[in-house]
Amino acid sequence: MDCICGLVQQFLSSINLELLKEKMIPVAANDVAFSIHAVLLTVVLLFQVAIYERGNQSISKITMGIITMVWITIGVCSFIAFPSKSWLWLISIFNTMQVILATIKYIPQAVMNFMIKSTDGFSIGNVFLDFCGGMANYAQMVTQSIDQNSWVNFSGNIGKVLLSLVCMFFDLLFMCQHYVLYPSKKSSSISTSKLNDKVTEPLKEVATNMQ
Repeated sequence: MDCICGLVQQFLSSINLELLKEKMIPVAANDVAFSIHAVLLTVVLLFQVAIYERGNQSISKITMGIITMVWITIGVCSFIAFPSKSWLWLISIFNTMQVILATIKYIPQAVMNFMIKSTDGFSIGNVFLDFCGGMANYAQMVTQSIDQNSWVNFSGNIGKVLLSLVCMFFDLLFMCQHYVLYPSKKSSSISTSKLNDKVTEPLKEVATNMQ
C-alpha cells in the first residue's frame, strides 16, 4: 500500500508543480521509476503468496482492517479533492499515509526480534541495501539542491524525505539488533529453538498433508 501511495503522490506532485509553473519539478524520473518498481515487485510477491503453499499462515485481522481503512481514506479524500482540484491537500494526505504505512511495515519485524531476542534467519543484507538506498537518495537531493541553488527538492517533496528517514531509522535499529543486541553467537538455545519452530511449523504441516 505504501508503494501505491508513493506512486500516486509522485504523479500528483508533478501535475501540481506543472500547473503552478514552478521553475523545477522535485520529482525526478528515477523517483517515478522507483515507485513503479516497488509496485511491480509487490504484485509479484502477492501473486506468489496466492499460488504457493503457505501452511496455516493468513492475513491478520489487524492488517485487513488497516488495508480497508487506507482504501476508504483514499476514496473519500479523492472524492473531496478532485472536484475542487485541491492537489496540494491530496498530496499531503498521500504523503502522510505513505510514511505511516512504511512505519507499520517495519514494526512487526523489530518487535519479533525483541521478543525472541534473536535475529537468526533474518536477511541483514537487504537492510544494508535499503540503508545504502536511503543514503544515495539524500545524496541525490543535496546534489540537486546545490546545483539548482534551491532547497525545493526537500521542501517540495516532504513525503520522500520522511520516508527515507523512517527507512533508515529502522535499518539502523535492525543492524543494532543483529550485531549488538542479539548477535548469533550469543543467542540462547531457547530463542533459536523458538525461531526454528516458527519457521519450520508450516513446512512440517505441508509435508504431513502431502503424505
